[in-house]
Amino acid sequence: MEFNGALIVMAWITAIVLVQNCSNVHGRYHFHKGQRTQKPGEDPCSDAPPPYSPPEEAVPSSPAESAPSTPAESAPPAEPAPSVPADPYPDDPGNSTADCVFDVTDFGAVGDGCADDTAAFRAAWKAACAVESATLLVPSDRCFKITSTIFTGPCEPGLVFKVDGTLMPPDGPESWLKTDSPRQWLVFYRLDQMTLTGSGTIEGNGQKWWELPCKPHRGPNGSTLPGPCDSPALIRFFMSTNLAVSGLRIQNSPQFHIKFDGCEDVLIQKLSISSPKLSPNTDGIHIQDTKGVGIYNSIISNGDDCISIGPGCTNVDIEGVTCGPGHGISIGSLGVHNSKACVSNITVRNAVIRESDNGVRIKTWQGGSGSVSDISFENIQMENVRNCIIVDQYYCLTKDCLNQTSAVFVNQVLYKNIKGTYDVRNTPVHFACSDTVACTNITMSEVELLPHEGELVEDPFCWNAFGIQKTLTIPPIDCLQEGEPQNVAETPEYSC
Repeated sequence: MEFNGALIVMAWITAIVLVQNCSNVHGRYHFHKGQRTQKPGEDPCSDAPPPYSPPEEAVPSSPAESAPSTPAESAPPAEPAPSVPADPYPDDPGNSTADCVFDVTDFGAVGDGCADDTAAFRAAWKAACAVESATLLVPSDRCFKITSTIFTGPCEPGLVFKVDGTLMPPDGPESWLKTDSPRQWLVFYRLDQMTLTGSGTIEGNGQKWWELPCKPHRGPNGSTLPGPCDSPALIRFFMSTNLAVSGLRIQNSPQFHIKFDGCEDVLIQKLSISSPKLSPNTDGIHIQDTKGVGIYNSIISNGDDCISIGPGCTNVDIEGVTCGPGHGISIGSLGVHNSKACVSNITVRNAVIRESDNGVRIKTWQGGSGSVSDISFENIQMENVRNCIIVDQYYCLTKDCLNQTSAVFVNQVLYKNIKGTYDVRNTPVHFACSDTVACTNITMSEVELLPHEGELVEDPFCWNAFGIQKTLTIPPIDCLQEGEPQNVAETPEYSC
């Protein structure tokens, strides 16, 4: 009888251990499940399953459709410095142990670069999403191909999407499923406390998209080449909070490499983003309608803006970023199609911009409204940059743009310790402000820009720009007007 009782006790203990194996979120053990291997001599694509067609989900498929409409609100009081988002994962979840690891190969992913692994990724996501502090693992030494996919929340907090291998979309528009959105590939939607990290590569296979005969773009030796039509952004976070993205190599995107819209509290660090210099519309990091963003210690080279900040962004801190080649760090474009745009409290510091068309830029369309305010560019090294410092309120992609009276109000912009060399084909400082809505409170301090080669360009360009030179600048910016313009933008259309 005592022996039977002991057996019953042992059975209960075993059952409790099995139940707690994945449910005890306070334990910090880590395990990897076995990876499937290919049989010797087997054709890697011979048994590839047919393309997986995901069901349609209620998520907008294009940036135009997706941008949340933000009602006009009174502007909060200006803060002395951007509110840097706290790291939601201070112990670096990419290197920590996890309670449950969901390896995509255990859900049927082949990882040979030929098979469509979409179904396996969706199944692994569904399982990981339901467990707190889970890790969806894309293992190393394998190449996984999936079609356009929306990874939807809400999920349990602490989810980590860990890419240690290579992850890529189908190769070009001819391979893109007709049922999939042509505007996006990986979408992370309605998530909180999620990390995208790993030591692997997200490869965009963008070459065939760049060659589509739609948007013309600059080619070698002054030529003009065709460009993208409806090309997909590689990674998109939409309507999500408390996000961290770190460690990955992201390259050759058909369009934007990574974008955030309708998000809040985002930490981006230690990314390597790259695509060819002439790849069109391949912004490195794009944010819009997003608040509380930190972008740190990343290297970005591409064919468009290194970092672009769209309407509806506030409290953005950028530090330790190296850009180039590309189009520099841009606020805008803003105010397109007579829209209202509000951007405030943006800091860019301790950055290097090299071999780029632009350095630090604010670009707005005529006819817009709203404001860009409390902007700080500090401690930036320029290396052979065409337009080191530029405000362009006449931004236009064609020759057909008409002059309009209204504009986005540009106010309180600091340029401090901006040094280096510029390409003499353009003046190093260019302030082209609206005829009717002047740029105000521009401060220049410790600006020293010398020609990379050739003669010094003596005359920076200013139009309706007001501000001060706190120190002697090189070259001198004598065209900057002192004081305030007669008509300061104080009407409601310029308030945010």
